[in-house]
Amino acid sequence: MTEQETRRVAVVTGAGSGIGRAVAVGMARAGFAVALAGRREDALADTASLLGADSGLAIPTDVTDEPAVVQLFDRTVERFGRVDVLFNNAGRSAFATSFDEIALADWQAVVDVNLTGMFLCAREAFRHMRAQQPSGGTIINNGSISAQVPRPQAAPYTVTKHAVSGLTKQIALDGRPHRVRCGQIDIGNAASAMTARMSAGMLQADGSVRPEPTMDVESVVRAVVLMATMPEDAVVFDLTVAAADMPFIGRG
Repeated sequence: MTEQETRRVAVVTGAGSGIGRAVAVGMARAGFAVALAGRREDALADTASLLGADSGLAIPTDVTDEPAVVQLFDRTVERFGRVDVLFNNAGRSAFATSFDEIALADWQAVVDVNLTGMFLCAREAFRHMRAQQPSGGTIINNGSISAQVPRPQAAPYTVTKHAVSGLTKQIALDGRPHRVRCGQIDIGNAASAMTARMSAGMLQADGSVRPEPTMDVESVVRAVVLMATMPEDAVVFDLTVAAADMPFIGRG
């Protein structure tokens, strides 16, 4: 068998920075060929440079653009032969806003990326996983601690992340006859550019503002690689990994 026929292939969205970049590097380290998706071509090139030779393929992609997402998966299969894993990671947050002051445009922008974009990527991964031989694969949706408990003044983000939980369950059910597995990872306070502001203080449910601890992003990488490399007769449906002392248990 050729290398293309034996090497496992992963697609990582939001791969230009933060958790996406770290996971892409970790997946390559675990032996995967990795298709890197994100909006910024220069950032994807930087991520690709961290992967081993012939391990990465950078494909600039806006996950809210249906033709672009279709092309992402078609190009991945054209280059590597199949899709074994999708880390459905691309997402965005919004500024803290009182619920009655949320602009429709801001709401829609978060929904477009966090929910519609995640659906589009999962749908295309599912399509290829169902049709390929041997069939099957693993879709890992990046939820959030906010899929379980909200932060104050974060309605668009919270609602989309709760919706991701429903999407995950539906994919897991519909994928069962086709050996397409789906699980969700909820991440709390992984150190990245997005969480840098946490050291300055975050609004808490009691109205106070307090700094929050973060964890090394490598803990997230280990968790995602675990989910991606489970044997075919097992799946991690739900996994929560969080900074040990963050205000999650007992939030509110």
